[in-house]
Amino acid sequence: MTSEAHAAVATDRPARYGKQLVAHLGRRNGGEWSADAESGWIDLGAGRATVAAGDGVLDLHLSAPADELARLQDVIGSHLVRFGERDELSVEWTKAI
Repeated sequence: MTSEAHAAVATDRPARYGKQLVAHLGRRNGGEWSADAESGWIDLGAGRATVAAGDGVLDLHLSAPADELARLQDVIGSHLVRFGERDELSVEWTKAI
């Protein structure tokens, strides 16, 4: 069974962090960032994430098997928080119902 979760991360530099996240996590299984669309995707093996830069926000959407969702949320969130440590980024996931 597939589950989904979403996070909206407030930042002044959403495209920068989106590109960095896709480039880093996409190395293993694949990922692509479109500078024109300011969005991308990451294949996480067990799941897939989409990343989109908005006005002052980086939107994250994760789709994965229910038993992998929490682990992948942690992987994405911890990397993004580490990348944005100076900007004090915070990732709070909301599970889709």
